[in-house]
Amino acid sequence: MAAVVAPLAGAARMAVSRQGRIWGLVAAEAANRGGQVSASDACAAAVAAVQVTGGWLSAASGAEPAGHLMSVTDAVSERLAELQLMLGEGPCPDAVGYGDLVLASDLGELEADRRWPVFVPAARRAGAAAMFAFPLRIGAIQTGVMGLYRDRAGPLSDVQLGDALIFADTAALLLISADEAGETAAGSGPGGQPADLAGHRAEIDQATGMLTEQLGVGITEAFIRLRAYAYAHDRALADLARDIVARRLRLGPDPGPSEDGWRDGTPHR
Repeated sequence: MAAVVAPLAGAARMAVSRQGRIWGLVAAEAANRGGQVSASDACAAAVAAVQVTGGWLSAASGAEPAGHLMSVTDAVSERLAELQLMLGEGPCPDAVGYGDLVLASDLGELEADRRWPVFVPAARRAGAAAMFAFPLRIGAIQTGVMGLYRDRAGPLSDVQLGDALIFADTAALLLISADEAGETAAGSGPGGQPADLAGHRAEIDQATGMLTEQLGVGITEAFIRLRAYAYAHDRALADLARDIVARRLRLGPDPGPSEDGWRDGTPHR
């Protein structure tokens, strides 16, 4: 019995030490930016520790697998997150939908093209060669997804994968804690997301609500139309939403030449 207990105790100590190390990296990230520890810090710390190129956090649930962007480390990460939101396909929507991690170590492989036929070519053009998605879930509570990407193909090592899973758990705990406490750090949005990303989410929600009235459709259909238009016209969702909210752009009730809201080079209402 003693021979069995000793290795188990040693493994437990190693797990605690690993979690402590990762928490220290997250806390150091928060200290460097001069704020309270947040889920955004867990994402930023994961990028450096797991040795990937960039990462992001998106709010998502099983009912809405393509959620709003909460945190981003670079421009390519932002583009990858938005592509998945617009298209409704990719590693992150799958991770949320299935409730399990999705590892795509080479987006150039035929399997990736078959699985995400629209997303993969766009992701490669954006600069991603590999992507890894981790659902942010504690028990039955699912808060979102952490996405990581590399600009070169290649799998995560066992150590990197283990660390990424702990970073994802840490981000989930911080998101849940922030929501329960109603905390918002100074100059940031809920869950530690940058204020501008929180503003983008508000504009997208407002534009979607306006489209339900303009198009006479439900909220889900309105959001689908918004995403489809943004992708078809190669526009960022936030920029498109801003034009709709400001009434510079109006989508017609039926798809057609005038649906984009423009005639003779000028917007109409």
